[in-house]
Amino acid sequence: MDAILPVLLFVLIAAAVSVGLLVFAELIGPRRVTAVKEMPYESGMDPAHDTKRRFDVRFHLVAITFLVFDVELLFLYPWAVASRSPAGIEAAVTDGLVSGRGLVFAGAMAFTALVVVGFAYDWRKGVFRWR
Repeated sequence: MDAILPVLLFVLIAAAVSVGLLVFAELIGPRRVTAVKEMPYESGMDPAHDTKRRFDVRFHLVAITFLVFDVELLFLYPWAVASRSPAGIEAAVTDGLVSGRGLVFAGAMAFTALVVVGFAYDWRKGVFRWR
């Protein structure tokens, strides 16, 4: 019971804060209802035309490409931190987890090469060209 008490307390406080913020926003928020606020909004376009109208997906391609590269570079962050600290990669080599610093560096460079190849592919396909 002692181990679960902090988690239970955290959940209760989070729920109380969430409900409190919703009630507070309802009490002090503006209440004007206009036609623009009631209009549906989807994918950055006003739905004033036919529902079968085609819409441009270039923004979504750029956004997905950004997310892919952002996540890939996020994987390089631990390697960069470990390579800068004296106990990072050397500790892994000492513990026998990795055979040497060169292998870790080669892995990071192979990963970086894959990111560059992906960037070149997207560039070649015209994902970054805004027409």
